[in-house]
Amino acid sequence: MNRRLLQILFLGISMIALSGTAAAQRRIDRGERRELRADVREIRADTREIRGDRREIYSDARERRADVREYRQDRHEGASRQELRADRQEIRGDTRELRGDRRELRGDFRDRHGDVRDYRRDRRDARRD
Repeated sequence: MNRRLLQILFLGISMIALSGTAAAQRRIDRGERRELRADVREIRADTREIRGDRREIYSDARERRADVREYRQDRHEGASRQELRADRQEIRGDTRELRGDRRELRGDFRDRHGDVRDYRRDRRDARRD
């Protein structure tokens, strides 16, 4: 008797919970769903681009460190002044390029962060409507 009562009670509570979650999950109309999917694809593409840029910056920094190492070795071995000057100019140019790339990456990351925030807000608003 007690067991049967608990089974019926459990069945009733689970049905009420399921109906409550079904009512809470409103259908998002087709147009908004399409826009949200497009936003997700754009965010994923931006993420892939940012990862690729990070890899590129990392390899450029590694090359710059190798250039600095080579410059120090040339200076230690007593290379000509013209060669040392050319190496310094190359290192200076690489440094500027790396700074610009890092600045651009920060801007891309900031834009992606804003896109994610906008997507979440749009999704929340679409569920409310």
